[in-house]
Amino acid sequence: MLLKSVRIESERFPSITDYPFNLNLFRSTPMLHFTHPICFFVGENGSGKSTLLEAIVRKCNIHIWVSPKRHMVHANPYETDLFKYLMLDWANGPAKGSLFSAATFYEFADLLDDVAINDPGQLKYFGGQLINKLSHGQGTLSYFEGRYRFPGLHLMDEPEAALSPSSQARLVRLLHSLRNQSNTQFIIATHSPILLSLPGAQIFSFDGERICETTFERTQTFQLYREFMTDPTAFLKSNERATG
Repeated sequence: MLLKSVRIESERFPSITDYPFNLNLFRSTPMLHFTHPICFFVGENGSGKSTLLEAIVRKCNIHIWVSPKRHMVHANPYETDLFKYLMLDWANGPAKGSLFSAATFYEFADLLDDVAINDPGQLKYFGGQLINKLSHGQGTLSYFEGRYRFPGLHLMDEPEAALSPSSQARLVRLLHSLRNQSNTQFIIATHSPILLSLPGAQIFSFDGERICETTFERTQTFQLYREFMTDPTAFLKSNERATG
């Protein structure tokens, strides 16, 4: 393991009413221990999984590529401050790493292609070909298969967003092949049951009062998909009653 644990120092939070400090699970989860080179964060929208992932990225001093925001509505002064209240325990000192974010990858790929046009040698770092000459999903996979050949702490936020089920399975196979690569660790926030099915991976659920380690079969994601696949008609009727 590169990163052994993350401690959340909730006693120092500057607020209990502003996001993300108003999430109970951050105040009730003192520590996450990483025991497997591939770890998934899973939970509902707004549960805090991507927020914690980004906070770890910031604490690791990994660059976050974002385009400038054009509108600021109800600005939250604490929106990106969670990292200030994390303590990281490294196995052998801080490691180099990377962040993949589905929300910004399309524009980031434009930047990578511009660099590669002027310096073709850079192509080896993200798949060997210009990303935006491919479909969005193909370009994403090309980036994964190039970038993750290089060791480091790799954090991924919803990597499945542009991928078909077969492409998600291809990503699972890639992760499986890299799990024993020296000095390589992945922390991945996802909604994908295909990714979560990776055998032996560590899974943290954000769907309770605290962040808890769980198994694939116990995640709400798996249970929801199983219910739907077993009997789609009954599933739809039960959800109609729930929302009616």
